[in-house]
Order: sequence, then structure tokens, then C-alpha cells
Amino acid sequence: MSDLALKWVALGTTIALFAILALLHRRFHVNFSIRVIIATAFGIAVGVVFKGNTDYASAFGDVWSNAIKAIVVPLLVFSVISSITGLGSSLKLRSIGIKSVVFLLLNTLTAALLALGLGLLFNVGKGFSWTQTSGTSTTDVPGVLDTLIGLFPSNFVGNWSENQVVPVVIFALLVALAFNQSSRTDRGSRAVAPFKAFVDAGNVVFSKATQIVVGFTPYATLALIAAAVSNSVVSALLPLVTVLIVAYIALALQLFIVQPAILSAAAHVNPLYFFKAFWPTGVVAFTSESSIGTIPVTVRQLRRSGVSEDIASFVASLGANLGMPGCAGIWPVLLAVFAIQSQGLNYSIGQYLLLIALALLVSIGTVGVPGTATVTATALFASAGLPVAFIAVSQPISQIVDMGRTAVNVAGAANTAYIVASGEHELDRDLYAQRRQWVDDDAAVESVSSAENEPAPASEGEPAAAGSHAALLHLTPQESLQGTGGESCGVDDGQHSKESAKRAVKEAA
Repeated sequence: MSDLALKWVALGTTIALFAILALLHRRFHVNFSIRVIIATAFGIAVGVVFKGNTDYASAFGDVWSNAIKAIVVPLLVFSVISSITGLGSSLKLRSIGIKSVVFLLLNTLTAALLALGLGLLFNVGKGFSWTQTSGTSTTDVPGVLDTLIGLFPSNFVGNWSENQVVPVVIFALLVALAFNQSSRTDRGSRAVAPFKAFVDAGNVVFSKATQIVVGFTPYATLALIAAAVSNSVVSALLPLVTVLIVAYIALALQLFIVQPAILSAAAHVNPLYFFKAFWPTGVVAFTSESSIGTIPVTVRQLRRSGVSEDIASFVASLGANLGMPGCAGIWPVLLAVFAIQSQGLNYSIGQYLLLIALALLVSIGTVGVPGTATVTATALFASAGLPVAFIAVSQPISQIVDMGRTAVNVAGAANTAYIVASGEHELDRDLYAQRRQWVDDDAAVESVSSAENEPAPASEGEPAAAGSHAALLHLTPQESLQGTGGESCGVDDGQHSKESAKRAVKEAA
């Protein structure tokens, strides 16, 4: 059979497996995480059977990745503006902002130190023979001054089109601060009220759009895993097994020991409850490999466990772009140790500490851009004088590690949100310790009304009344995992709404 025919057969097989995943969801109600695991197994099988012929099948994964990228900028613009305009006084904003940045960067620092220690302990890179080929291309990393200038917006539309997240976030911060300044007087507050309503509505819409895209993660996982397995060469992966293992050891220690210790010390809470609340968010982060795509689920779980909505939205959005312990701490430092030891370079303690400082610095200058882990590693290598082309050696395992990196990134942001909320006295400790159940008051009121009255659907052409921010996103933890409120593409057949309303009545009672 020709390669072209095999590609078409691979595509047909992939579509048939998509149908099975859809059947598991709609008829058997298999939860999100189980469907992702099944999709992973399907993807491995397709990649092995159709080795080198998954080009057509992988297109589904590419479409999903592009959809996530398309939502990034508008989601952040509305999320950041909505969060900061709801924080109130500039003094409170300054306090929350400083605490958030400090603890996010502390996570990155501890992760970098952990990666350095484990890399040296396991002698990562020793015995690995590598030479740079003449045809290897390198990635240009701008100088310090150019990097600093590039952090600020120059053309909002241009920054948006190129997915330059940091300038967009800074632009959103400027707009939000301008709003807070304008709303200090009663007259100014009335004048900017429509803008606030627009921003809050946009935040709801784009959060829901992100949930819908994340809901297609099992199908994208199948396609992307199939492509990864199909295009991988086993012999290229073997020398990197040690790096892969050490990376996951570092990620596990950061996630389950270091960050909980910081949380316990700073917020004086039991970290076990953190993991109970974080579980749905962690699954989405691990499977979707998108910190930004996980923001809506992160915010939802933070609110359910006692963090105020303003702090949850602000820190979750900031944490998706700053202080990423997985992508900016563990991965670039571990690769640097791998490169140093494989080349037999004699680094002193002072040089290794300088490496950590450089990692922390470049993590600020390269946050939020596509391929963050590769970019931060490239910037670190260039700053430390290591061969940038060496990073290409790690690409066969980078995608495998990225799942763990993303989960640790999101956990670091959630961890910081609890600490900041505790410091600002806006952490409901009863909700955090699960001594009482969280009830979304606005959603419960609307659900009770819906259950009692069940008004007739709006006539054709008549828009439904817009509910509150909370009501529109009233999802159970499992539904948050699915990202679509339990329905395909966010389309509700009516039965689900009735069941949700009845459930809310019981909770309110």
C-alpha cells in the first residue's frame, strides 16, 4: 500500500476512534480524565501502526492548538482588566500585585535550585557524546535592552496578531489602572460603568469559549500523541531517558513537597486540602498542556475553595505568564546541567549560582510566549555562553515533559493565590478546609427561579436575558473538567439545565 493510501487509512481510523470517544462521552458519560487516558492509548496505537503516515490525522491536533492560541490574547485582555478593575483601591492592588509577583518568582527560584541539585546528584549528561553539526540552526535571543523594550506594547494589534502576551498584559494593566483612576468620583464611576459591564461580559464569553475548546482535548490528544509517536525515533530517545526521569522527579518534588511547604508556611493552612481542590485543575493542565487554557478551571476551583473572585482571577492570569516553575525553572536549568556535564565543563559553585540567577532573570523576559520552555532554555543558554543548538537534542522528550511542566506551572499559580488571599484576609478557611460547601449565591438564586417557574424559551430572534458572571459559569467540578458544562460544544439540550437547577435548589436548601 502506498504512503498516500496509508495516510488516508490513518485518517479514517482516527475519525472512527473519535466516534468511540464521543460515544463514551455522550452515551456512557465517561468522565474527562478517563477519556483523555483512553485517547492517549488510541494515539499510541495509531502512531505505531501508521508509522510516518499520520500527517492527515495530526491536522486535528494542529487545529485544536491553533484554537487555543487564538483565544489566548482576548482571554487575557478581558481577564486582566476585569480582575484589576474589581480590586478596588490602588493600595490594595499594589499589595496584591507585589505579593503575587514575589511568591510566583519564589516558586521559580526553588524549582531552579531543585533542578540544579538533582541534575548534579544524578550526573545528568555525563557520558553523553554530542557534537554540534555545521547545519544546525540557532535561535536568536535579543539582548537585555531589547528584551526589556520588547516587554512593552508598541502596537496592540501587532502584539495581538503575533501572540506577544507580555505587551498585551501590560496594555491591559494600563487600561485597568486608567479605569480605576477614572472611577474615583461618582461622576467618573457612572461614566465608565458601561465599560466595566462590557469587560465583565467579555471575560465570561471568552472563559466559556476556552472551556469549549478544552472540551475537545481528548480528540486533540489522540491526534497529537499519534503524530508524536509516529515521528519519533526510539534511538534518539534512549540517551535522554535520564533527563526525562530526573525532570519528572524534580516536578513531583516541586509539586508535592516544595510548593505545599511554602503554602503551609506562608498561609498557615493544611496543604492536603489544596490537592483536593487542585485535582480537577491539575488534570486539565496535565492533559491540555496549556496554562492559559486552564485559567477558567483554575479560577473556578480557587473560588470553590475559599479564594475571593478578584484575587483568583488576577493571580491565575498572572501566574499563566509569570513565575512558571516548570517551564522557566526546572526545564532550562536541567538542560543547562545536561549540556555542562556532557561537555565536561568545570563549573564552580559560584557559576552554578549565577546560572540560577540568570534563569530567574530570563524567566521574566520570556514569559507567556509560544514554546516558553524552549525560549527560556534558549535565553539561558545564550546568557551563560552554552551552545544554544544543544537544546535541539532535548526535543524528542520535551513534549513528554511538557505535561508535567504545565501541571506544576498551574499549581504554582494556584498555590500563590491561596497565599495572597490569606495575606489579604480574603481566604474563607471554612471553604478551604471543606467544613462547609461552596454555594454560588447568584447562580443558586437563578437556578431556584428556573426550577420553580421554568419559563418558556425565548421566541425566535429574541435574545435570552444575560445572567451574572457567576451564573453563566455555574459548573460542577466534573463539568469544569469537561470544559463544556457537560454538553457538546456548550449546547444544552434543556435536560441538563433542569438537573442543574434541581441540584442548586437542594444545595440552597
